[in-house]
Amino acid sequence: METSLLDLAPITRHLRAMASSQLLIAGVHHFHMFEHLQKEPCSIEELQAKLGLKERPAMVLFPALCAMQLLNFNTENKLYITEMGKHLIESTQPNLISYIGLEKDNAGVLEMTQLLKNDGPLDESALTYVKEGDTPSVMDEEETARFFTLALAGRAQYLSPIVASKLPQKKAYLLDVGAGTGFYTYEWLLANPEATATIFDRPAVLAVAKEFLDTFSKSNRKGAAGVKERISFQAGDMLIDELPQADILLAASVFHDWPTETCMVLAKRFADVIRPGGELWVHDAFLNDNLDGPLAVTDYSGMLFMHTKGRAYSRKEYRNWFSQAGLTPTSENIPTLLDYGLISASKSAL
Repeated sequence: METSLLDLAPITRHLRAMASSQLLIAGVHHFHMFEHLQKEPCSIEELQAKLGLKERPAMVLFPALCAMQLLNFNTENKLYITEMGKHLIESTQPNLISYIGLEKDNAGVLEMTQLLKNDGPLDESALTYVKEGDTPSVMDEEETARFFTLALAGRAQYLSPIVASKLPQKKAYLLDVGAGTGFYTYEWLLANPEATATIFDRPAVLAVAKEFLDTFSKSNRKGAAGVKERISFQAGDMLIDELPQADILLAASVFHDWPTETCMVLAKRFADVIRPGGELWVHDAFLNDNLDGPLAVTDYSGMLFMHTKGRAYSRKEYRNWFSQAGLTPTSENIPTLLDYGLISASKSAL
């Protein structure tokens, strides 16, 4: 399969831009952020306290307003209002506060505001696509799992050839955790004919992935038929169930579903099953290390915040988790498409 160089990011950016509007209006009219910052710059923690926000919603809202060039960090790492942002405080005349207020009672804005105040929905069953502990998940229901997995299939299919080409090319055993459709693994096995792999996900998701593998194996691409013989499927919960040992562990769009504490647990669980000399690879959309954007990712973070227990994270945050889990992060940042990229960490050889 030829990999197109056309980046479809403009499409997904337009989709996710609704989060910018909701976060902007909430920040101005429901949290009055700019009035709080008018007197003096504040650290993230100070502003959190003034607004009554927990860490996760703060790390969704603050980077978004920085990406919009309305806030910025000074040399003391404190947030201050930019020249543009000053037109969102009452003392600046003219200002655009009332104009933005035309949408302050929009249903999406009100929902975002409540989620920010509460750090998620009051009823966790509204978090449709993640499962933790005994909390039920509709991803274990055949119809909903199929709907969501199929909804993500086009994105995964488009990205998978380029992602597979940038992973290590060798005879190895790949574990694809939270694999969804499985396209990343299918493409990687096609490029590495002596390699094997396991796809790990919820049972209802794997049923859809197997259908995609059947179609993939019956394509006219050279070697596609043999992929099916080198892959296995394992159903389970990655937070509690035993994971198989692997030379390469791929976590594509996995960590962003979870809060920081759970991400640290996952990093340790993944590190423990990577064989000596093996590698952990993460494919995701990353915030800048100084948490000031980019806008495409802060928009994505807002959408993740509304539907999962997580948000977008910076590469620096990931690398801290990897180090704490006993891995050695690399400094390489590998772009793919659609505002995504790859980072990796290795486990020392015995």
